[in-house]
Amino acid sequence: MPTAAQAQAYQCAVPQGPVSVPRVERDGPVRQTPIASYTLALSWSPEYCRTRQNSARDRQQCSGESGRFGFIVHGLWPEGQGRQWPQWCPTRRPLPPAEARRNLCMTPSARLLANEWAKHGTCMVASPEAYFQTTRILWNSLRWPDYDRLSRQDGLTAGDIRQAFVQANPGWRAQQVGLVVNERGWLQEMRLCYGRDFRPRNCDSRRFGPTDSTPAKIWRGI
Repeated sequence: MPTAAQAQAYQCAVPQGPVSVPRVERDGPVRQTPIASYTLALSWSPEYCRTRQNSARDRQQCSGESGRFGFIVHGLWPEGQGRQWPQWCPTRRPLPPAEARRNLCMTPSARLLANEWAKHGTCMVASPEAYFQTTRILWNSLRWPDYDRLSRQDGLTAGDIRQAFVQANPGWRAQQVGLVVNERGWLQEMRLCYGRDFRPRNCDSRRFGPTDSTPAKIWRGI
């Protein structure tokens, strides 16, 4: 049976004590361009953590001490026209530790949360609280099929992964579900495409990724 998105954070436990939010360094130019659409980028955690179980930087997500994760939110990204998108808009509002803590079961990395607010959220809204509230609304609206069971299917394709999501989420179509499959053929990310009204819309070729007939594999973390 499909499960709510929050159930992707299996037995998630937020660490005791204060959450440290690292400083974010800008990695590209400031672009204050009009927003045409949005992407909700979801990382498949078992694949991400495949070689990071002992990484201090990824301890919250990958060590197992805070639970096991399926899909997690990489970020909510504003998109522009063509291949230009807004990023690194000026702000004096850093991510508060309390807001980071509130979202650790959705995005189990204070570093990633801080980066997504600074790089993407600043071009959407005035505060990190508003950015992550919007992200949580979209995240909690999703339902998930059993991708563990799907991963055992012979001849699995990108189209099978899309169709399983669409069947669990009425109102979505396969053309609105982008995927990233790495060079080894394993599912890395899902990228859900939204219009300016935050309703599902067809992905462009950049976000759609591999064709439906492309072979794909899902790493289960075992």
